[in-house]
Amino acid sequence: MAKRIGVLAVQGAFAEHEAMLSSIGAECRELRSAADLEQKPDALVLPGGESTVQRKLLMESGMLAPIKSWIEEGMPVLATCAGLILLAEHLSNDERTCFKTLPVTVRRNAYGRQLGSFITEAEVRHIGMMRQNFIRAPYIEAAGPGVEVLSETDGHITAVRYKKQLALAFHPEVGPDTRLHEAFLRMI
Repeated sequence: MAKRIGVLAVQGAFAEHEAMLSSIGAECRELRSAADLEQKPDALVLPGGESTVQRKLLMESGMLAPIKSWIEEGMPVLATCAGLILLAEHLSNDERTCFKTLPVTVRRNAYGRQLGSFITEAEVRHIGMMRQNFIRAPYIEAAGPGVEVLSETDGHITAVRYKKQLALAFHPEVGPDTRLHEAFLRMI
């Protein structure tokens, strides 16, 4: 039976995650309003995009509290870029946190504006070398107890796992490599 993945689809790069997950056999459902949460998925994707807009829309739509509960109850979640910011307990350069389920301190737009975007190859623990696309990306300044560091770029933490939360500063959904999404599905 296909795993049912709820993809936050209020703003950002949700379609790219849906395409990649569908290509490896998952069934995706877009989460746009509180009504979309009535059928609980097996796992959740928080895509890249603009974290302040996503946070505002989550609050206005009534989706923030139920999704936070799902994550706290152990629902597997894959968060990329803005999704990492939404999960973070602390932001070093912003007071507006969201779910606060991931014990890390994140720096928003750490690599600068859009012109500071770049692509690199780096090791991802348990996966191997991977192409990593950083688009106005954050990075993790500090990781709390129980957080497994999976990848670093230029001395900064760029991927972590905490319980069933897999959080990345980069965008694996924009390339052809499905290994991180496959690892996410194995968390279910």
